[in-house]
Amino acid sequence: MKLSQIRDLTPDQLRDELIKLKREQFNLRFQKATGQLANTSRVRDVRRTIAKIKTIEREKQRVAQTVT
Repeated sequence: MKLSQIRDLTPDQLRDELIKLKREQFNLRFQKATGQLANTSRVRDVRRTIAKIKTIEREKQRVAQTVT
């Protein structure tokens, strides 16, 4: 997911996407532990996308706080 796409999401959509990615991250870790993971680079991609979403969430929270 590109950063511009993430910025266009609403806070509810960001939370939903974050939940979905955390679930995928758990499944990938489980696959890695059992030796079934074929695409190891996906772990890195998911981890970075989670960080991007958390950063954008925090930015939006800070903007909302300064406005009020």
